[in-house]
This record gives sequence, C-alpha cells and structure tokens, in this order.
Amino acid sequence: MKSFLAKKEEIQQKWLLVDAEGAILGRLAAKIAPILMGKHKPIYTPSVDTGDFVIVINAEKIKLTGRKTEAKEYQSYSFYPGGHKYVSFNDMMARNPKKIIELAVKRMMPKTALGERMLKKLKIYRGQTHKHVAQMPEKIEL
Repeated sequence: MKSFLAKKEEIQQKWLLVDAEGAILGRLAAKIAPILMGKHKPIYTPSVDTGDFVIVINAEKIKLTGRKTEAKEYQSYSFYPGGHKYVSFNDMMARNPKKIIELAVKRMMPKTALGERMLKKLKIYRGQTHKHVAQMPEKIEL
C-alpha cells in the first residue's frame, strides 16, 4: 500500500470561527494549533499546509486558571545590554490581548518556516466583530 501525500491542489481550506469568551487560554490554544496544522483532517501531511483558517473573537475575555493572572509574565529581549523586558499578564491583557492568544498558539506550532506560514492563518480580534464575513466562517465550539 502506498503512502498518501497531500498535494497543494487537493487541499480545501475552510474558515472557522471560535469565540474565546470564558475560554481557558492553554486549552483554547491546544485546540486551535492542530486545526491550523491540519491534524484534524484525514489528508494531513506533515510537510504540507493542510490546515484551516481560524478566526478568534472576544480575545479580551479569555481566562487563566489558578493564580496565573498574577504570576504569569511575558518576556522579550532586544539583544542590547539591559534590553530584557518583563510584562505581566494583566498589563499585556490591558494593552494587547490578541498577542496573548497568538503567543500561546505560536508556541504549540512547529518551529519551522512552514509553521510560520500556518500561523498566518490565525486571525484574532478583540471584540465581537471581524472583517472576514465574506469568507462565511463556520462557528465551532472548542
């Protein structure tokens, strides 16, 4: 029996809509990442982008469990002396809640050029509205 490898022409990508209101960050990211990679499809091929587009709305209404809201920190480094910055979860949530979901999903994706292309299919919006109505996204419950 031959191995099946998906070809670019055979792939049909759908648009899926996810409401993040009341969702726990890690669990939400763990369900979005395989959809972006295409692991939920029978034609999944590791070297081909078979995943679907995902639109996340209500990014500002995600939750964390336990005391992580006080303890969790995001760090960045500018590669200059003294360029190490720490931002708490609450500050990041007030400033840019889209970045929180994006970082959580990014860290679950492959660390390759293909993983970066897959991550571009993730669209995150702060409120209830999004600008992808023309793509007719299907609402899914995660």
